[in-house]
Amino acid sequence: MTAIKHALQRDIFTPNDERLLSIVNVCKAGKKKKNCFLCATVTTERPVQVKVVKVKKSDKGDFYKRQITWELRDLGEVDAKDPSKENPEFDLHFEKVYRWVASSVAEKNSFISCIWKLNQRYLRKKVEFVNVSPQLLEELPKAEESAPRGEAQSVAGGDEDALDDYQELNAREEQDIEGMMEVCEYAISNAEGFAEKLSRELQVLDGANIQSIMASEKQVNILMQLLDQALSEVDNIEDKLSSYEEMLQSVKEQMDQISQSNRLIQISNTNNGKLLDEIQFLVNYMDLSKGHIRALQEGDLSSPKGIEACINASEALLQCMNVSLRPGHDQLLAVKQQQHLFSDLRDTFARRLTNHLNNVFVHQGHDQSSTLSQHTVDLSLPKHSPLHRDLLRYAKLMEWLKNTQREKYEGLSMTYVEYMTRLYEREIKDFFEVAKIKMAGTSKEAKGKFGLHGSSGKLTGSTSSLNKLAVQGSNSRRSQSSSLLDMGNMSASDLDVADRTKFDKIFEQVLSELEPLCLAEQDFISKFFKLQQHATVQPPLAQPETEETDGAITSKVTPQSEPRPSLSSEKDLVRMMMNKIFQSIETELNSLIALGDKIDSFHSLYMLVKMSHHVWTAENVDPASYLSTTLGNVLVTVKRNFDKCISGQIKQMEDVKISKKSKVGILTFVTGFEEFAELAETIFRNAERRGDLDKAYVKLIRAVFMNVEKVANESQKTPRDVVMMENFHHIFSTLSRLKISCLEAERREAKHKYTEHLQSYVINSLGQPLEKLNHFFEGVEARVAQGVREEEVSYQLAFNKQELRKVIKEYPGKEVKKGLDNLYKKVDKHLCEEESLLQVVWHSMQDEFIRQYKHFEDLIGRCYPGSGITMEFTIQDMLEYFSSIAQSH
Repeated sequence: MTAIKHALQRDIFTPNDERLLSIVNVCKAGKKKKNCFLCATVTTERPVQVKVVKVKKSDKGDFYKRQITWELRDLGEVDAKDPSKENPEFDLHFEKVYRWVASSVAEKNSFISCIWKLNQRYLRKKVEFVNVSPQLLEELPKAEESAPRGEAQSVAGGDEDALDDYQELNAREEQDIEGMMEVCEYAISNAEGFAEKLSRELQVLDGANIQSIMASEKQVNILMQLLDQALSEVDNIEDKLSSYEEMLQSVKEQMDQISQSNRLIQISNTNNGKLLDEIQFLVNYMDLSKGHIRALQEGDLSSPKGIEACINASEALLQCMNVSLRPGHDQLLAVKQQQHLFSDLRDTFARRLTNHLNNVFVHQGHDQSSTLSQHTVDLSLPKHSPLHRDLLRYAKLMEWLKNTQREKYEGLSMTYVEYMTRLYEREIKDFFEVAKIKMAGTSKEAKGKFGLHGSSGKLTGSTSSLNKLAVQGSNSRRSQSSSLLDMGNMSASDLDVADRTKFDKIFEQVLSELEPLCLAEQDFISKFFKLQQHATVQPPLAQPETEETDGAITSKVTPQSEPRPSLSSEKDLVRMMMNKIFQSIETELNSLIALGDKIDSFHSLYMLVKMSHHVWTAENVDPASYLSTTLGNVLVTVKRNFDKCISGQIKQMEDVKISKKSKVGILTFVTGFEEFAELAETIFRNAERRGDLDKAYVKLIRAVFMNVEKVANESQKTPRDVVMMENFHHIFSTLSRLKISCLEAERREAKHKYTEHLQSYVINSLGQPLEKLNHFFEGVEARVAQGVREEEVSYQLAFNKQELRKVIKEYPGKEVKKGLDNLYKKVDKHLCEEESLLQVVWHSMQDEFIRQYKHFEDLIGRCYPGSGITMEFTIQDMLEYFSSIAQSH
């Protein structure tokens, strides 16, 4: 390494006026072993610059070259990795971190030590040294720190050893040298003489020192005596200390005994404290007061104060029984006795509570029957809010019973359901009997007053009349009391409206009475039996089963003896109890609906609207409630009756028969549809199930269209066009007046059919008053169609001018007027009075006649030009004919 150092100094640093102070052989950490040298250098010129140079051997020859140079002032940190272990790795933090591995630990330490000294001397401790052994970081003499920077820099010319031995003069030494040089002025000019003088003075000083030492021998002897005395005193002190030590040893033994005694006392106190805590725990949590015990054994369950005392006592008992005992408590005799006492108290109070509530349920169930009569007259159900209010005082006790004596809780639930089922069954049965009497009574009054009857046994004739639909004259229609046209009679129509309105009120009152009754009972069951808080319970009653009858799903209850599976929710348990208590509601409702449908099938419209509204209201309150489910099932029945009503009307339309002796006029099922639509629009004005009515409308109107065409085709007395025209005009007028949005397409279709058949009837009728003239010009048009030129038609033998004049002479104005008068009478016989279409048809015939007249004149002008042939009457004459005929009739 010395040879390399001299070579680097000679080849690299001397030419650059630099002095090499330290060198270390390194390679980069973590990479291939490519050795290089890190050199610490200083410049020989002022100001001194300290550098760290990386030198690498050239690849092409055996010489070294400078690769990278860093200024020492740019060095931020030196990290030696581990100060306690010999580790050749170290880091230098310049603009980035350079990680090196030295060839030996000694070279690394020497290099770091040199860097540290240069940092101390030139950079004023700017560089930080991390994980460096303190032995390497020796402080430079303070004299160096106080020396002038210029003098310190002059040392840079020497090597490292010179830097270590050199010490600067302090201020006193400088003053002494300057004083000596002032005394010896020749010291500079005669150095040898100055040196001899100094040597002589040094010898004089040495002699004086020897004499001084010899003179102080007496004092030395005195000092030795004092030292001997001091030693003897030390021996005395040691003896006393030994005796003190023996005394302290005995004290130490006594203190050890006292400490052991105190430790035992502390352990005893700790055990006593823990025992006291255990006793206090048992006393606090397993002690039931005498007042609570007395309340559980003898408390009054009838008075509010007694119930409150029993509630407090039962909660305290439950808390004592549910206390979490610590390990070992269950082995204590006192704990076992308390637990046995608590069990006895629980059983005793549960038995007392069960007996009392059983008596309350039985008493309430029998006592309510005396108040039924006063409610049935007014068609209202008895209110059970007083019973619920009295029983809700026991709600907390029921919750306690549910948590402690599950079997007794289930038994009470069954008892309540049993007696309330009997009570509600009587009340609901009487309530529905009154409702049926009120419904049937109104119909019987109407039947007796107006003599209405129906072949199917219904109490009003508005719907049963569909069994006897027939197309008859106005007199015969009015005589049929069971037909739909009875609605045209003011007395019968008022009767139907009054009956249906009263039925609607009765049905709404029935639903309005049932709804709060069911909701109040369900709310009471949830609160009283505490069926709202837990997710899974064991049902105290029976399990409902479902069965399907005629497409409808109904529920029934299995006997209590059958196994009861666990329910997914306490809501299911509430619904089961409600199904048992109100098991007669759905049956009675279906019976009432059947009666209403039997009285008048149009009642199904009222029932559909009311039932839909109540189902919608119940679903908004609780979609899974008993009321919502039951009303939903009944709604299915009502919807089925409504569909049956629509199907029955369509069937009776298809079975209609017309009279062969009288004109058809407006068909009864057409007026029946009008009445149905007016009634339905009144009922369904703000209904939730408008879609059901719209579907029924489409079915009915299609059936009406089809059967009108069927009757028109079968009609012998009345022309087909008249039947179609009158009935579709009536349908168009009805739909335009009612403005039913779902039938807009059918309204346009009815108008189209009416217009089409009106035009057809007019054209067919007008061909008869000028029959020969019509045939003549039809022949002219045929010749032209065959290719004969229009001006050459007059040369045809059958269509010459003489023949034309002959035909025209047969229709003078008087004859034309007579033919039109006969046509008017015939049209009047065809048309019915109800629709008032005579003037409309007559005006259309006038327009068509004028059109034909103009057509005839046009043909004469084209086929017989210059002949001067004209009709025997003018357009003005025709207008007078039509007007006078219309006025005369």
